[in-house]
Amino acid sequence: MKLRLPVVSVYTVPTDAPEADGTLAWNSTTVVIAEVTAGDATGTGWTYGPAAVGDFLRDHLASLVEGRDALDIPAAHEAMSRAVRNAGRPGVAACAISALDIALWDLKARLLELPLDRLLGACHDRVPVYGSGGFTTYHDTLPHCLEGVGGAPMAAQLNGWVHGQHIPRVKIKIGQDWGRAVPRDVARVRAARQVIGQAAELYVDANGAYTRKQAIRVGHTLTENGVGWFEEPVSSDDLTGLRLVRDALVCDVTAGEYGYGLPCFARMIAAGAVDCLQIDATRCGGLTEFLRAAALAQAHGLEVSAHCAPHAHAAAAAALPNLRHIEWFHDHVRLEDMFFDGALDPTGGSVTPTQGLGHGLTLRAEEVQQYRVA
Repeated sequence: MKLRLPVVSVYTVPTDAPEADGTLAWNSTTVVIAEVTAGDATGTGWTYGPAAVGDFLRDHLASLVEGRDALDIPAAHEAMSRAVRNAGRPGVAACAISALDIALWDLKARLLELPLDRLLGACHDRVPVYGSGGFTTYHDTLPHCLEGVGGAPMAAQLNGWVHGQHIPRVKIKIGQDWGRAVPRDVARVRAARQVIGQAAELYVDANGAYTRKQAIRVGHTLTENGVGWFEEPVSSDDLTGLRLVRDALVCDVTAGEYGYGLPCFARMIAAGAVDCLQIDATRCGGLTEFLRAAALAQAHGLEVSAHCAPHAHAAAAAALPNLRHIEWFHDHVRLEDMFFDGALDPTGGSVTPTQGLGHGLTLRAEEVQQYRVA
């Protein structure tokens, strides 16, 4: 069965409130969608990034897969990886490869009339999730957070996950203004703990905002508030810094979302930089590279967590014996619920990935046309 020329579309959706983390602010999310057809079946993949990802996918990668056997995904993946040598793989190129690779896996499962988790071979019937949001722009009505700037209230979001949907693990953003608002960071952590209670797990993500010593000082305060997950306390490019922070703290230090290929993860693991390796199939090179990175982590005794884009990860995550969980990220959950039929339900703290053929999602092209930009 031969692949036809992939179709690429780009959409930009405003956020439901101003959002920011420790090092970036935004008010919209752009999704690049790849659709690839063979026979009577169509596979869908996507990534999050600038519209330039769609241009790159359309101009440099689509023709590379046209005419190839739809079942031979490693060959298509290798052709795309080799073709971006001079363009540079990290960033735009890797995201473009990722979207098309995810589409190819979805297509293969549909051609074989299988759910994607069954094609890959499931290790788990259900995949744990953690609620992720708590942006630094979110204010709260709790006394500790009255000094915050405007935005949707953090307490409502956390309460909805933990007490509404019974998701027993949640994450908020800290490191506001590149680490220049530590008192507010600490106050928000305490407020979050007050909202979710003592039984739920509390995670934080600094998005690389702190310096090494600063991260260690903040980390000791996090431990006092029962935080068990400290994501990117320093830049993920600073592997030595991650290791030093990891060695100094009780809570797990995590990173990996900016791994744009297998060598990135190899270097992070070799440096002893993380307790749990984060992998993003929409950035690293699709499900092909996601599975390879997870195997590499397992060989070094590490668990993995899927970063963002939960519906792109659920089926493949179910195949991983060393899976910890996937990120139920507010922006992407909201968008994927809008864009696809077949969205998953995280009530109870996990999702069941088997939802029909492939990854189980179908693009609502007509309903989301208003957001299309390319």
